[in-house]
Amino acid sequence: MNKSETMFIFGLALFSALTSFMFVYYGVGVISGTGLSQHQAIFAYVTAGYGLLNIYILSFAWRARVTWASPANKLIALCYFGVFLFDRFNAGFKSGLEIAGIAVLALVLALNWLAVKKLVDRPTG
Repeated sequence: MNKSETMFIFGLALFSALTSFMFVYYGVGVISGTGLSQHQAIFAYVTAGYGLLNIYILSFAWRARVTWASPANKLIALCYFGVFLFDRFNAGFKSGLEIAGIAVLALVLALNWLAVKKLVDRPTG
């Protein structure tokens, strides 16, 4: 593996870790707020849970290169994306900018999955 591949994989891993911490930060920030509806609290717990699970899977892919990490990450990303879409459809779309937000979230989730996949598939040594 050459140096540019190594930097790409570690850059993806860093991006995945940072976005996971952002999901957790958002979830905890919403949960600690006042005047939450039950719907908002559930969505915040799901968001923080996705972030924590992604960090957990990313760490296993980094250390142990276990084969279950990539499918597990794909599963939690698809589940979170489904919950996010249901939340958006429930709240209703107010502008076209929300569609762009969905696309950005899909890209972030895909990059998180790619980071785990690349970490598991990287050659030893």
